[in-house]
Amino acid sequence: MIARPQAIVLAVAAVSAVAMPLLLLLPPAAPQRRVQPSLPPLSVAAEPPLVRVFDRPLFAASAGDAAALPPDAPQLTGIVGRLGSDAVAMVRTAQGQNRTLTIGDSIDGWKLESLAIDAALFSRGGQQARVPLPAADPEPAAQ
Repeated sequence: MIARPQAIVLAVAAVSAVAMPLLLLLPPAAPQRRVQPSLPPLSVAAEPPLVRVFDRPLFAASAGDAAALPPDAPQLTGIVGRLGSDAVAMVRTAQGQNRTLTIGDSIDGWKLESLAIDAALFSRGGQQARVPLPAADPEPAAQ
């Protein structure tokens, strides 16, 4: 025979096995709704004016770069080639001549140290100048 404590455990397990599916089949009770105090409608803050952001060129050199350049530094007019392998800088000298320079070449005492996508780094003595590409002129509006 089964001992009394084991019989009680079996009886509880049998009742649970029958009652659980029945409880799960019952429809859920309607949730009670809590009354919320009415709040004023949310107000949307005015968006900050973005006119200045849309008016400035996206890739233009900052004003600090142009002011920091020495007046006799070469003007960068373009960069051609693959950076790191065969890139050359197209520059305009103080006298108005156009030349192409590879890294290590010199012009008017300025040595081309390195090239980036948007600028060239020149050095002369202890002086360094990061010369950015000129900003593109905005196209005239169609009329």
